[in-house]
Amino acid sequence: MGAVSSRLPVFPWDKLEPYKATAAAHPGGIVDLSVGTPVDPVPELVQKALTAASDSPGYPTVWGTPELRDAITGWCERRLGARGMTHQGVLPVVGSKELVAWLPTQLGLGPGDRVAYPRLAYPTYEVGARLARAEYVAYDDPTELDPSGLKLLWLNSPSNPTGRVLSKDELTRTVAWAREHGVLLFSDECYLELGWEAEPVSVLHPDVCGGSHEGIVAVHSLSKRSNLAGYRAAFLAGDPAVLGELLQIRKHGGMMTPAPVQAATIAALGDDTHVTEQRARYAARRTALREALLAHGFRIEHSEASLYLWATRDEDCWSTAAHLAERGILVAPGDFYGPAGDHFVRVAFTATDERVAEAVRRLA
Repeated sequence: MGAVSSRLPVFPWDKLEPYKATAAAHPGGIVDLSVGTPVDPVPELVQKALTAASDSPGYPTVWGTPELRDAITGWCERRLGARGMTHQGVLPVVGSKELVAWLPTQLGLGPGDRVAYPRLAYPTYEVGARLARAEYVAYDDPTELDPSGLKLLWLNSPSNPTGRVLSKDELTRTVAWAREHGVLLFSDECYLELGWEAEPVSVLHPDVCGGSHEGIVAVHSLSKRSNLAGYRAAFLAGDPAVLGELLQIRKHGGMMTPAPVQAATIAALGDDTHVTEQRARYAARRTALREALLAHGFRIEHSEASLYLWATRDEDCWSTAAHLAERGILVAPGDFYGPAGDHFVRVAFTATDERVAEAVRRLA
């Protein structure tokens, strides 16, 4: 076990515990804006689909039911503008974090191979490289990377933590660069349906990929759009050759989405109404927190999409975290996402309306 733990960084959230204790001691209770976990109900039609499929005594398949694959391909065509989707070009996964953490290992990467991800990024991209004993590098512009030994390139748009959205031109240029250098490109698009001041685009859009999915895979999740974080419902879409290899590996590993969750996913992907309703909840919370933070002296950068505000008071992020914890508000220090975030905090607007209103009151 010691050898495994030595390959991994300190789990960042453990460092936040003293600040959490301070915030929890506030007379009005803690307002936890540190984690982007959904708090609103699972849509009723999804709950019903899960319940109806609850009598599932047999093993599910790793590839999912044909109905699930139909739902995924249909959603990709309708929502992402992807063309020519087939069942061979989709693969359900057991939540997107599992996929991110174990992808380099499943791709057979190891010492001497390189994995690249954004300078400010979800920590699990680095963890995945470390688990595979591969090398890792953070970038500002992926097309300026040295391609030698580079086997996996992560994009993340909309970004966690910054909410930055890559333009269609930026995506097109990066896809072309990756193909030119034979680098496999995975695009984490889990916040794609949560654009506020920009309209996020998928790498699977024909204007970006030229109508071919060769060498590219998009990662999508139902955790944010449908409040299904507890269901671990996610999927991949893209290059059939890449997904075919991953399917065989995942069969050996028994990485199966539970049958009731597959049924729930079909229901969720087939309905846009609940997504619109949830977006409206988040939009109201975002507006309230954004205005309160600005009035309190914060500056907000990017944040044009996703479930976070990337905010700074131009001081060390831990000083900002302490300042807010004294007011009973817990946020994520920006250096969780890389040294470049050391003067920012990530503020999630996934708390209840009541808790968001309380945070606004305290900031005033």
